[in-house]
Amino acid sequence: MGGAKPQGGQHMFLELIATIVAGIAAAGLMMVITRASGGRLPKWLTPVAAGVAMIAATIANEYGWYGRTADNLPEDFVIVETVESKALYRPWTYLHPFIDRFAAVDTQSVQRHEDAPAMRLADIYYFGRWSPVNKLSMLADCAANRRAALTEGVTLNTDGTASGAAWLTVPLDDPLVSTLCGAS
Repeated sequence: MGGAKPQGGQHMFLELIATIVAGIAAAGLMMVITRASGGRLPKWLTPVAAGVAMIAATIANEYGWYGRTADNLPEDFVIVETVESKALYRPWTYLHPFIDRFAAVDTQSVQRHEDAPAMRLADIYYFGRWSPVNKLSMLADCAANRRAALTEGVTLNTDGTASGAAWLTVPLDDPLVSTLCGAS
């Protein structure tokens, strides 16, 4: 997951700068238009244009985050879950929610044990719009269609099984288990 792409706070700072620049640019453009009209347009249009441009820049960043982030993932990553966001203070999200979190499987990390061919172990990465990337190792039992996080207290046995795992039985079409069990 290398690369020099901005993460977390640095990315938030760059988006804030872009929003401010959009506001300044819109205010400048409106001042030019007002002056070109011979002063016939009201002066209050300048701050209104700046505010509208800043809101538009913020909305564009919200809706563009998922696509930009997903496009920059290594090709071995498979997105298995997305979470859409709706909020009262963002009324447009009720018309078209945006994705602010998602999970991806690193298919290169999938491991099998020769004594337990139905078991898989892989790294799952959780991405959030203003959050650091979190990594969690996940076990999948392909025969029983269940999964468990590899957390403290879980022991991987020499026969390929796990002890102390909190198994969650999932539907047959669960994208995480399907991805892990479909990987070689």
